[in-house]
Amino acid sequence: MNLKGRRQSTNVDDRRGKGGKIALGGGIVGAIIAGLMVLLNGGDLSTAVQQGMNSVQSGETSNYTPSPQEEELAVFAKQILASTEDVWTAEFKKMGRTYRPPKLVLFHGSVQSRCGGATSATGPFYCSADESVYLDLEFFTEMKKTIGADGDFAYAYVIAHEVGHHVQHLLGTLDKAHKAMSNSSEKESNQISVRLELQADYYAGVWGYHENKMFGSLEPGDIEEAVNAAGKIGDDYLQKKGRGYSVPDSFTHGTSAQRSKWLKKGLQTGDVNGGDTFSPSYNSL
Repeated sequence: MNLKGRRQSTNVDDRRGKGGKIALGGGIVGAIIAGLMVLLNGGDLSTAVQQGMNSVQSGETSNYTPSPQEEELAVFAKQILASTEDVWTAEFKKMGRTYRPPKLVLFHGSVQSRCGGATSATGPFYCSADESVYLDLEFFTEMKKTIGADGDFAYAYVIAHEVGHHVQHLLGTLDKAHKAMSNSSEKESNQISVRLELQADYYAGVWGYHENKMFGSLEPGDIEEAVNAAGKIGDDYLQKKGRGYSVPDSFTHGTSAQRSKWLKKGLQTGDVNGGDTFSPSYNSL
């Protein structure tokens, strides 16, 4: 992506290097299978906390100094957030609505949100309770190292996906889906979760379409980077990589084919109204 000279969002809470609790046990390195399932399936933490991320474990206090490479990624993340602000402000205006941007919280190791506590192993997530996107920039290094998903537009897709959950929140889709999930069987709840995640992928594509239309930022290979990343974080891919087989009824984010399909659809159309993942039959997604 060509982001030279682009503005950086100031709607950022940088909590890196301020000291904090480093979770003991678990994590990416010590549990690659669990890490693949949790780290690479980032989503809304209000559902993730139900899976055991309610609080951060006690641990040692540590100050953290970001590397120059991480500082470059921080600038990049702020530029992408600024872009989502520009795009979604314009798109909401078309709908006769006012866009309220989410805050980006940068952290290292562990963090507290109004949805609960989390560690880096949770991956990027959106918390609707405080309307914030949480991101440990080391996640991008893990993306490359663990599943071979790399590239600036792949990283941008991750951020845009979480902002997509914020769009769902503002449109009322997120809360409605979560209420339906709380009154459903586990299988049905998982299917609703898949619909949410695929729509967030679609919205990430919509953002990419308008980002390029506004700024002409996409370069050769960018779209392929994002589509590759979407394919590498499909439930079927991660489960097979982690344990050798997949269990479709346990999918919460969608298959590689589904995630790539909806991201590409958003990138091709740029139409906010074309991302209805709730009306089609589940098997046709």
